[in-house]
Amino acid sequence: MAGVSGFLGTRLVDRLTADGHQVTRLVRRPPRTADERQWNPSAAQLDPQLVADADAVVNLAGAGVGDKRWNDDYKKLIRTSRVDSTSTLAITIAGLPAADRPAALLNSSAVGWYGNTGDRTVEEDAPAGEGFLADVCRVWEAATRPAEDAGVRVVRLRTGLPLHRDGGLLKPQLLPFRLGVGGKLGNGRQWVPWISMPDWLDATAFLLARDDVAGPVNVVGPAPVTNAEFTRELARQLHRPAIMPIPALALKVALGGFAQEALTSTRVLPGVLGKAGFTWTHPDLPGALHAALAG
Repeated sequence: MAGVSGFLGTRLVDRLTADGHQVTRLVRRPPRTADERQWNPSAAQLDPQLVADADAVVNLAGAGVGDKRWNDDYKKLIRTSRVDSTSTLAITIAGLPAADRPAALLNSSAVGWYGNTGDRTVEEDAPAGEGFLADVCRVWEAATRPAEDAGVRVVRLRTGLPLHRDGGLLKPQLLPFRLGVGGKLGNGRQWVPWISMPDWLDATAFLLARDDVAGPVNVVGPAPVTNAEFTRELARQLHRPAIMPIPALALKVALGGFAQEALTSTRVLPGVLGKAGFTWTHPDLPGALHAALAG
C-alpha cells in the first residue's frame, strides 16, 4: 500500500489490519518499522518483489489537494505525485510474470474527474470534464493502463469528500462554525459529493474483495447535497448559526487557484457501488455528520 501516512491511508491501514490483512507500507524515507519498505516513485524505483508478494496493491499516494495555497509549483506537485506513483506501480506490476502479478490494483482518483456538472447528476460513464483537477484525474487514471493491459483488475477510486473531524472537508470548517462565523461558500448552490469515513473504508474493503468489479467507481454517498444544505446541517449539529457566507472573491484571495475547485458543483452518484450491492451505513448527510463529529 502506498500513501499510508495520509488522511485516508492511515485509517485504511488500521482497518485492513483489523480485518486480518498483512499490510506492507511503501514509504519514501528509510523504513522505521518491520512492515515498511522504501521506494522512490519520482525516480520510478520500486523493487518488483514487493508487489510480486502482494495479493493486491492499494495506491492512495498524492500531495494533499487542500493542504496549501495553490501556485504553479504546488499544482505541479499535485499532478506529479499522483502520476509518478501510479505509473511506477502499474509498470512494475505489468513487468512481472503473469503468475506473480497481484490480482488487483486499487488506485486512488477523485470526483474531480467530472469537472463542474452544475445540477446535472453523473455516474461513472460520464466523460472527463474541464479544469485543472479534471486534467489531473485524466492522466492519473491513464497511468494505471499498463497494469490493466497486463490483465490485472484495476479499480479507480473516484473518491468524493470523506467526512471526519480530523481532516478533509470538515476539519477547516469546524473552528469558524464553532465561533459562530461559519457559512456557505460563494452562493452555496454547488453540489457536494460527501461520504462518511466509515462508508469510505467499508467501500474500499468491499472493492478489494469483489473480483467482479473493475474500472472507475464513484466512492461517494448516495445523496449529494448543495453547499448551502451542507452548511445548514453542520450548523444545526454544532448548535451554531450559519450566517456568514464566504464570498467567492475572498476564497480566491485565500486559496489561490484552489478557490475555483472549491466552488465547483459536482453532483456525483455511486452507480457502480449501488449496482454491486454495497450498503451504506450513513446514506444521508445528518447521519454522516453525526458520525464525523463524534470521531
